Parts: sequence; C-alpha cells; structure tokens
Amino acid sequence: MLREKIQSETVAAMKAKDKERTAALRLIGAKIKDRDIELRTADKKPGDDELVTDVLMKMAKQRKESIAMYEDGGRQELADKEKAELLVIEEFLPQQMSEEETRAAIAQIKADTGAEGMKDMGKVMGELKARHGATLDMSKASGLVKEALS
Repeated sequence: MLREKIQSETVAAMKAKDKERTAALRLIGAKIKDRDIELRTADKKPGDDELVTDVLMKMAKQRKESIAMYEDGGRQELADKEKAELLVIEEFLPQQMSEEETRAAIAQIKADTGAEGMKDMGKVMGELKARHGATLDMSKASGLVKEALS
C-alpha cells in the first residue's frame, strides 16, 4: 500500500541522513494525517490508496503553482526547493497519461456519453475524472476537452 511505502521511504531517508528528502516525506505524511482527521466525521470514506493519491495530486498541483509564481517573481532558490519536493511527491503518483492517451480517453467518453457541444463539458469532465482521475492532469485535460467539444 502507498501509505506504508511512504513511511518506509521516510525511515530510509532518515537513516541515509538525507534532510531534504526526509522533510518532503514528512510533509507528505503530515498532509495524509490531516486528511485522515478531516475524514473522521465523513459519511463516505475513500479507499486508502485513493485517499493518499488524492492528497499527493493536490500537493503536486500546489508545488507546480508555487514554482511558477517563484520563477515569475525571480526567487529561483525557492523554486528549486519546490521542484525538489515535487520530485519526491511524483515518485508516489501513478504514471500520468500522455496527451495522445488523454485525447483517446476523451474521444471514448465523448462517444459513450453522446456529448456534442460545450454544454456537455461538465458531463465529459466528470466522467473523465471518474475513469482516469489519478492518472490524469485535469487542468491539461480541461483544455483538451474544450478543444474536442468545440
């Protein structure tokens, strides 16, 4: 399971005295625990790997946004720190779909749902997330869905 893999990697990083990796892995562990606490009162709880993957995807998205802002602001040292954290986070994420695979998935969903125009974008995006959420960058997929429906 993903949670145990992250914990074992944290221990390995601590033993190797790799401070940056240890810090990034501890940050991931803390975010997962925060999410566990949030879900204590929830009626419907996702599977463990699904929960961890969702947390990792949100963390990766935040890092990408931060990198862009730091680079725009001329703060390269902070951007480099965020990039190092992003590399650690991406180790645990499933392999992302290529643009070709994403286009094929969109075409399949478009055919399955009978989507024709922009008014069906929500339906296509919802189905895309349900089928391929963990292996897909939804921000890039959004542009491809708009292109396919226009």
